Amino acid sequence: MNAHVPPAGASRPHAHAREAAAPLLEVTGLCVSFGAVRVVDGVSFGVRQGRTLGIVGESGSGKSVSSLAVLGLHRTASVTGSIVFDGEELVGAPAERLRTLRGSRMSMIFQDPLSSLHPCYTVGEQIAESYRLHRRASRRAARERAVEMLAEVGIPEPRRRAREYPHRFSGGMRQRVMIAMALACEPNLLIADEPTTALDVTVQAQILELIARIQEERGLAVIMITHDLGVVAQVADDVLVMYGGRTAEYAGARALFKTPRHPYTQGLLASVPGTAWVDADGGERLPAIAGAPPSPMTPPPGCRFHPRCSRFADARRPAVCATERPGLSGAGHKVACHFPEGAQ
Repeated sequence: MNAHVPPAGASRPHAHAREAAAPLLEVTGLCVSFGAVRVVDGVSFGVRQGRTLGIVGESGSGKSVSSLAVLGLHRTASVTGSIVFDGEELVGAPAERLRTLRGSRMSMIFQDPLSSLHPCYTVGEQIAESYRLHRRASRRAARERAVEMLAEVGIPEPRRRAREYPHRFSGGMRQRVMIAMALACEPNLLIADEPTTALDVTVQAQILELIARIQEERGLAVIMITHDLGVVAQVADDVLVMYGGRTAEYAGARALFKTPRHPYTQGLLASVPGTAWVDADGGERLPAIAGAPPSPMTPPPGCRFHPRCSRFADARRPAVCATERPGLSGAGHKVACHFPEGAQ
């Protein structure tokens, strides 16, 4: 996690100029189950053309599972609810239709570029294959497109590097290759799943700047999945905080970072280095959220965060918190908590 969380939206002066009439992607009541285990439970969100939605939460909160459901990549899971992309309902859509949309109009940058790239094919071949599949281009045109995309994402000597294999690239360069592959067919929606994981701080900044530049040039809608609140503050227009497969809080980035209302969101923000408190011995410590995230196989009843919530200690509150699921309330700033911050 970054050592400092910049003011939300500080590096995005163009954010307010990119509103659209309706969301390009609108997800409502999304549920994803593997057998009897429900991993995502009633999550709703949307993203407009030219805007960035940050999805944040601990490992196992359902962030990546939700994004894979959008792309139709859960072959063995039960997906219910509604996923509307550019006016088209994707839940229940034929597999062939979803394959057509993936890569051409919706693309994803996966978390680990080394395992996502085939070691036995050159990077140019892999980019060209995706382009040929969706654009029905000739081999020569696809090779030229691969070189063009490598140049666009800032890889030097793109024609030579296109003939090299993934192991010849650094972690940051492999991530650039993944971005080139994802954008080769000029999609409208880009989903980036932890795109800066395992990269040093300088390379992280370069990758985020690259995505922001391409988004500005192409008007992409971007979903940024991360556990890093510094990344979210830097790139996101809106933020969805997930916990235990459910929505904890959903708001504009500025509002969420300025006045977080859910105790889980507050705990996440308090744990960022740079906001530490000093104990009686003079040593600096970071406050931590007690306990561990719930297992999707045995989730707690009521509010899923209540076993770890400091507000749960209040004698007035345990009954409702431990027995009733909190609804998502609020107009622009939504929170799923029986006793949210600022409530009367």
